[in-house]
Amino acid sequence: MMSNIGLIVDERAADIGNFLVGRLLPFREKRSVGPFIFIDHMGPTCLKEFQNFDVPPHPHIGLSTLTYLFEGSIFHRDSLGSSTEIKPGAVNWMTAGKGVVHSERTPEYLRNSPQFLHGFQIWVALPKELEQSEPSFFHIEADEIPSWSENDAEYKLIAGEAFGRKSAVPVHSPLYFVEIKSKTKQKLNIGHHLFGEVGMYVLKGSVNIETKEYGTKQLLIAKNASLCEFEINENTTIYLFGGEPFPEERHIFWNFVNSDREKIEQAKVNWKDQNYEAFPLIPEDDKEYVPLPKAILNRK
Repeated sequence: MMSNIGLIVDERAADIGNFLVGRLLPFREKRSVGPFIFIDHMGPTCLKEFQNFDVPPHPHIGLSTLTYLFEGSIFHRDSLGSSTEIKPGAVNWMTAGKGVVHSERTPEYLRNSPQFLHGFQIWVALPKELEQSEPSFFHIEADEIPSWSENDAEYKLIAGEAFGRKSAVPVHSPLYFVEIKSKTKQKLNIGHHLFGEVGMYVLKGSVNIETKEYGTKQLLIAKNASLCEFEINENTTIYLFGGEPFPEERHIFWNFVNSDREKIEQAKVNWKDQNYEAFPLIPEDDKEYVPLPKAILNRK
């Protein structure tokens, strides 16, 4: 990544209730990296016994969401009837397709005790031909994620295909999302394992590229994945994500993603009207919902 650095993006704070998240994508100069169109770095934060993580039912279209935690726990429910707790190292992969509703909350058994929460929430665009597909949900346990060690570095292929391996997460286009933890300072030349567009996020520690050091809360976007070469410092954790970009532009409004603006306009109306055919209720979590922001409804 290299003289190869095309863009350096500083994490920006975004308030989602009890704590701030660091928003990495989209950015005005770079709307996506491969099919990745939205990345939030949640926490790390300590929620006191009277605080909880609560995101009431809200809709999505035209994307897949990936949730990956380092600390804490979130209980996921959706309009497909899925209800599952996600813990560190596991993956929740929900494909919205033509429309899905989900909620994310602190599990009941943790709601009266202090808790840490730290992780990623990621949106991945769908190929145009799958934007109107039926929604689906998959939970992949931590021990199902490919992991291996090489030269004092530990690797995990959280999603997609890379390094001659394939994750169990059922992605819809060529992509990769990789965790690398290094105990020692060493050079990594891994470009031949990657493809398409690639971004690097330094979660902990730092990396050296050419003569500069880059630390936490920075997203580095490479011009050419095949030239991905850098020095990783001791006790550093990084994430690489990317893949093949889509030929069509993706429009993003609130929680809706699509290559067709009209589909987004219809989704706005359907959610505002609480059209249960388009956006069914969530079993056991149907008493409230996140309303459509008025400013968004007025945008054309």
